[in-house]
Amino acid sequence: VIRRAEMLGELMRYRHGIAVAGTHGKTSTTSLIASILAEAGLDPTFVIGGLLNSTASNAMLGKSRYLVAEADESDASFLHLQPMVAVLTNVDRDHLSYYEGSFDKLKAAFLEFVHNLPFYGLLVACIDDPVVKSMLPHVKRSVVTYGFDPDADVSALSVIQDEGVSRFAVVRRGHAEPLQITLAFPGKHNVLNALAAIAIASDEGVEDQYIAAGLKKFQGVGRRFERHGQYAKDAGLFTLVDDYGHHPSEVKATIEAVRSGWPDSRLVMVYQPHRYTRTLELFDQFVDVLATVDHLVLLDVYAAGEAPIPGATGEDLYKALVRKEQVSIEYIAKIEDAPAALDRIVKPGDFMLTQGAGETGKLARALAAQWQNLRVEE
Repeated sequence: VIRRAEMLGELMRYRHGIAVAGTHGKTSTTSLIASILAEAGLDPTFVIGGLLNSTASNAMLGKSRYLVAEADESDASFLHLQPMVAVLTNVDRDHLSYYEGSFDKLKAAFLEFVHNLPFYGLLVACIDDPVVKSMLPHVKRSVVTYGFDPDADVSALSVIQDEGVSRFAVVRRGHAEPLQITLAFPGKHNVLNALAAIAIASDEGVEDQYIAAGLKKFQGVGRRFERHGQYAKDAGLFTLVDDYGHHPSEVKATIEAVRSGWPDSRLVMVYQPHRYTRTLELFDQFVDVLATVDHLVLLDVYAAGEAPIPGATGEDLYKALVRKEQVSIEYIAKIEDAPAALDRIVKPGDFMLTQGAGETGKLARALAAQWQNLRVEE
């Protein structure tokens, strides 16, 4: 059996490889890069960690020299890749159990990945992330930076969010005029993902019209702020969205996107923790982030093959959140009991978010089917 990363590494030897690394945003950024290259007629091969809504596939074989792929740090398998261009979105505390609990070892692995680039290769790095920024003095390759930081080579200005649509201007070093971008997804984290894709496309010589069109036409990735529609209830409407984020930083970014785009809505989140090890390592951060929603329905941990760890169960999280006395909360141990409870909980004007990497995507589909007769065309 050949491991995925080993095969990708072999394929990249014969292509112009673009590998996207980072704790968060890999799938969306990889997809945005592929969308722009496809719009420009460059017919890329891509391999991503989710299903593109436009193709219902996570991979596509193209005829050009371009191969765009995610670089997975969870088991250090990204060290098999030797791309020509690498993206580093951020470096956060996750998968530490593989790295013997050491954040320094995780950072060292990312730096080793970057130095797998040839001496003439390019790193596209987000300088809004303090860990990435601290790594740059140690990078011995050409670097293009992006972010909201005005010192970035590619930066965003005048960001406006209208519900699920983001509009912003992109300023690039060496370009006289800002590039106006419309993206059908909310949140500053998605603006950053788009900036990374713009930096890559600009370096590859893609014309601005194709960059803008590729981003505007992008239909998203399954379970990345995936909209399941609006539904009527008691002369009002509520919205259902599903999101894969399962790290405190990802959950926080999604909450901020909802607050920005739907400021008047009550945010009801159904959250299923993913893995006991992650829940234990990031317990306090989870408590702080989950306490910021209006009503939380907390499920038990999705084990993903792990044995339970004392102090890291869904019930432990629930008790900690109750002690915090900041959020309306209820605990439902079994996910199959959630649909009936949510039928009772949801109110007109609510924004309901199913959040997590385990079974919450299945739950969102079950809710959409349950409320199908209430659905209103947007």
